[in-house]
Amino acid sequence: MDYEADINHRIWQVVATIPHGTVATYGDIASSAGLGRAARRVGLALRRLPEASLIPWHRVINSQGRLSLPTGSLEQQTQRIRLETEGIMFRKNNSIDLKQYGWQRHRHH
Repeated sequence: MDYEADINHRIWQVVATIPHGTVATYGDIASSAGLGRAARRVGLALRRLPEASLIPWHRVINSQGRLSLPTGSLEQQTQRIRLETEGIMFRKNNSIDLKQYGWQRHRHH
């Protein structure tokens, strides 16, 4: 496996462990995957997920508690619906309370 594919798989493995009803930031995933602060690399890996993948990509949001997909896009609508279905509530400003819903894997080590 080449280096890029290996990084994608490491990221996907971390994302696969985010529990139902919680979210993680791109930065949390990068840190947990051993990539330091490479949050943008997490986004790239998620865009490369196979279409039929069951990895819960929708549970990854930005550090401001917001969805990073383009506003009004089908992907963003899908992400929001999946999160709401899991019981995650959005604030009036369309952000998610990371203190309430954030998955802090690094605190469990």
